[in-house]
Formats: sequence, structure tokens, C-alpha cells
Amino acid sequence: MATSELDQAFKEEWPRILAAVIRFTGSLELAEDAVQEAFARAAASRERELLINPAAWVTTVAKRIAIDTVRRDAELRKRLPLLADEQPPGLDESPGGDDRLGLLFVTCTPDLAPETRLALALRFVCGIPTEHIADSMLVTHTALSARLTRAKRQIEHDGIRFSPIDELEFGDRLTDVLGTIHLLYTIGHTALTGERVGTSSITSTALELARAVRSVMPGDRETAGLLALLLLTDARSGGRVDERGELVTLEHADRSTWDVDAIREGLTLAAVALPGGGQFALEAGISGLHCQSADWASTDWRSICVLYDRLVERWPSPAAKLARIVAQSYLPGGAPAALDLLDASEAEFSGAAARQAVAARADILRRLGRTADARAAYVRARSHERNGPVRDYFGRRIDELDELG
Repeated sequence: MATSELDQAFKEEWPRILAAVIRFTGSLELAEDAVQEAFARAAASRERELLINPAAWVTTVAKRIAIDTVRRDAELRKRLPLLADEQPPGLDESPGGDDRLGLLFVTCTPDLAPETRLALALRFVCGIPTEHIADSMLVTHTALSARLTRAKRQIEHDGIRFSPIDELEFGDRLTDVLGTIHLLYTIGHTALTGERVGTSSITSTALELARAVRSVMPGDRETAGLLALLLLTDARSGGRVDERGELVTLEHADRSTWDVDAIREGLTLAAVALPGGGQFALEAGISGLHCQSADWASTDWRSICVLYDRLVERWPSPAAKLARIVAQSYLPGGAPAALDLLDASEAEFSGAAARQAVAARADILRRLGRTADARAAYVRARSHERNGPVRDYFGRRIDELDELG
């Protein structure tokens, strides 16, 4: 198998393989080490089975490595009973038929702090790089790495066991699981770095997990709201770039490229979810209003602002507050007041939210005709942006303002 093919398999299959090995061993640290060693062996192997099914090969080898590790390490002999059955559990034992979802539920153990559960799930279940998780959680890369290290040590030191799937109360852990899937989609929707707007493999994984949890909890409104939100957001993905491959805003998106079937399904689920008034239900309602608008000019900003008001009451996060300010700026005569609100709220924004706030400021200033101030804000936004298409978009805005003088 070529190195590039193995690297691709690692990126795509690592979360699923790790999930299976953690279920097999009951130990996060042991499973992580075994999977990494198995991929290293795969790079040097020429076995035919590896060429046919690399994920199955790596999974099998990782489990063998885990067993060998336990057997030769006296300090880990206490884990031997966990490895008595070398046959992996069937997929039908995981909720929704997805090992990753099963591991999400078991990782969300109350023995760990909420933010640690979220970071562990994103890193070891979903395979998201630590740097990207840190940015989305508004902490430094170093701080998150230290948090993950402490969590793994706590798991090993305190003997925290990931409970078997059939012993869990899904409802008690549902909020954490939904939050993890939502953040996973957000990370994939707009990549932190690189020359692509987003990472479709990550957003697809989030959608798969959202569908799986919906199948497990079909009567839960917030679960319906999450799936609705992801469907309605993803339905517009085809219009995020123009015919030249350049990033465009929702205002200039080609709405004929939107996925009508996904919008229809998302709107149906949003209607089920909205009476519950949950975070994802409200966000789905907002996204649904955008999807229902025939064009930018007919966007129902008043209704969107009402939903944002309720969202901030329910979920007073920096991201929700910033989005509400942006929506308010599109009300008749609302841009100056929105700019004042942005100034007053600036101290609340950090990390990704801070970068988005700078971009929002630039756009509001541009619409107010404050060309020099808008240009300075776009320059600042571009200097902090590491996503290539987003950075290029800011550059085009700067060029347009330069032409205006």
C-alpha cells in the first residue's frame, strides 16, 4: 500500500478503528498506543489482507498489540480480564449501528469534567487534531494538550472504565453527545487551516452520527433539532464557492445549487424540534428561514432576530451573541446600533469568535460606507486568518475598497 493511501486511510478510518479497539480493551491509553503502532506496522507491511481492507487489518493488528502489551507488562496484568474475548463486539451492539456513536456515549462519563469529556470525544472518537479542538473551545493548543494528558492519566490512575453500551442511560449523556457532534460539524464546515473551505469528510461524519443518534432517540426534540440544523447547513454547501472556485457569502450564493431534498427533510425535522425551544432547534429554525428565502433581499431578518433573542437566552455563548449582532445589523437602520453592540461586547470574544467579530465589524463598516475603517478591519481579519479561501475573500474585499478610494 502506498504511503499516501495509508495516510488517507489513517485520517478517514482512525476514529472508527480507535473506537473499536477502546471497546475491546476498555483503556483509552492502551488503545491509542496500539492503533498508532498498528499503523506504523502497516506502513512497512506487504500483506495481501492489508491491501484488500486496510481498516480491518489495522484493527486486528491493534488488538493483537494490545494483548501482547498487557501480557508482557506486569503493571497492566489487571487488564487481562478485559481482553479475555479476542472477538470484537458486533456493530449491532452499538447504538445506531455505529461504533463511533457508542464510544461517544461511553466517553461522556460523569467521572470527567464536561470540557474534558468534549475534548476527549473530539480527539479520540472523531480524530480531530488537538489544535483544531483548542481553537473551537477557545483555549490554547498547549492548554488543551495538557488537559488531554491529565485526563488520560486520571482515567488510568482512578481506574475509570468506559461502561459497556448496554449499561448506559443514554438520556443522561445525550446533551454531551449532541454538543460533540455539533462542534465536530462546525470544525469541518470551515477548516482552521489549509486551502479548502471545509473538510467534507468531517461534516459527513457529523451527519452520520447525527442520524445515528436520531435513530436511537427518535422522540427527542433536540436530537431532531441537531439533525435538522446539520442538514439545512449542509444543503447550502454547494453554493459556498462560485464558478471560479472562490468563497462567497450567503448574500451572493447560487441558491440553485442548494440540495432541495436535504432542505425539505431539515425543515420537517425543524418543525418537530422548535416547540422544544432547545439550542439546536432554534439554530435549525434560523437556518430554515435562510433556506426558505428565495433570495437575499427577501430574507426575513425580523423573524431571524427573534429566534436569535431566544437562542441567546437559552445559550448565551459568544458565538450566539455575535450572530445575533450580525443579524441585527441587517434590520432597517440596524447597522449603527449593531456596531455599537459589537464594540460593547468585544471583550467577550476570543479565539475563533474574536476572528469572526473582526470580520463582522469589517462588513458592517463597509455597508455603512466607512471605507478606510472597513479596509483596516479587513486587513486585520486577513492577517489572523489561516484558511486560504477565507483569507482570499478578505483580500478581494480589500481590493474592492481600494478601488473605491
